Amino acid sequence: MSKTNVIACIDGTEVSTAVCDYAAWSSLRLGATLMLLHILDKSVYPVQSNLSGNIGLGSRETLLRELADLDERRGRLALEQGRILLETARQRALADGVSAPVMHQRHGDLLESLQAIEQDTRLLVLGKHDENLGAHVGSRLETLVRSLHRPMLVCPPTYRKPERVMIAFDGSQTTRKAVDMVAGSPLFRGLPCHVVLVGPGDSASREQLDWARQALASAGFAVTAVLRQGDVEKTLCDYRGEENIDIIVMGAYGHSVIRRFLVGSTTTAVIRNAQTPVLLLR
Repeated sequence: MSKTNVIACIDGTEVSTAVCDYAAWSSLRLGATLMLLHILDKSVYPVQSNLSGNIGLGSRETLLRELADLDERRGRLALEQGRILLETARQRALADGVSAPVMHQRHGDLLESLQAIEQDTRLLVLGKHDENLGAHVGSRLETLVRSLHRPMLVCPPTYRKPERVMIAFDGSQTTRKAVDMVAGSPLFRGLPCHVVLVGPGDSASREQLDWARQALASAGFAVTAVLRQGDVEKTLCDYRGEENIDIIVMGAYGHSVIRRFLVGSTTTAVIRNAQTPVLLLR
């Protein structure tokens, strides 16, 4: 099955609007179908629970029926709420210029649902939730990145049309693959591209950086290649602010200095401090 869909995960929080906009922009750039996905998490919306085994409830038929009816009503309301969210997102995507966005609603947890459609996913667009960043984006995002093998764009709550892109590069196999993916994709074509390597100013680093510059220039990009020293996370975030970068591209799980802040709790710090979308490439 061809990987044709840009998947926008719509959950009804304030970040869903930006997710929809970034996903619409991506689908138009890639020429891919936009799928608006809403997941009814079974842990949040239980439907028709079997309560007959509860101690003390077995003989209370009326109460059991009322509880079962309550579960059923909650399920119906959750379905309707999801349909409204999807329709609102569809109207927004149409306004963004997407001709035929697809709406899709599933029961289950997030990872299982995404795995079920992974083979037909070209790009996954998710929102970050600052109020629950430690648990929601930290552990959940790490699980998704480890479990799925598709590019993921993690978005802040506010959309800004991408005009400049930055690749966090360190010469590792993972980040070289990220350069190749950017060079070969229409997603950022025509946008100025900054390649930033944070490391020692030795000849090996300069050779790696020159390789990245040439690879992107050969693909038609206007490239700014920069070598800096200092703390990796702070240096990248400072450069983003200085150059008004709109999207940061990183290779996920490389065996390098960048790897240490792409796993575990440090993922949270990078995404929070970036203040822009972060595209994680496998």
